[in-house]
Amino acid sequence: MWIELPVPWIIALNCLGIPAVHLGVSWWTTRLPRAWFGRDRALFRERRWEKSGDVYERCFHIRRWKKWLPDAAPWFAGFAKGRLQSIDPEYLDEFIAETRRGEFAHWIQMVVIAAFVAWNPYPANWVIVAYGVLSNVPCLLSLRHTRLRLQRLIGRLGTPRAGRPGS
Repeated sequence: MWIELPVPWIIALNCLGIPAVHLGVSWWTTRLPRAWFGRDRALFRERRWEKSGDVYERCFHIRRWKKWLPDAAPWFAGFAKGRLQSIDPEYLDEFIAETRRGEFAHWIQMVVIAAFVAWNPYPANWVIVAYGVLSNVPCLLSLRHTRLRLQRLIGRLGTPRAGRPGS
């Protein structure tokens, strides 16, 4: 613990701050320009071990549980990612960009929540870090899985678009 605070303050900061981080970061990222998420920058690039998203199905059985994850973007007038609405290339490009935006939001949430260790004593600090990881990693996995599957679909449709490998 780097910042000494009375226990009631710690409880209040955790109980109010953590939901505020989730909602605030989600709101903020829906306001960022879509162009920021139009390309597979280093954070979003497919890794060889992901095998076009197959690893998420084989190792994490993602199709069994991803439907239970919330999508906060529609709460803030953002792009809903719960269901594919079209196979139009422009729509697919937008969907892919929105998976990058969501992934970015969850990485930021995880980092900011981890910063809560500054005022949490041991072992609460580790509980906070574990919560930050466990509440964001499933969403990160789902977003990456979805994006890789959509990129594979675009490849099968034969419409190379900006921001994807081979375009």
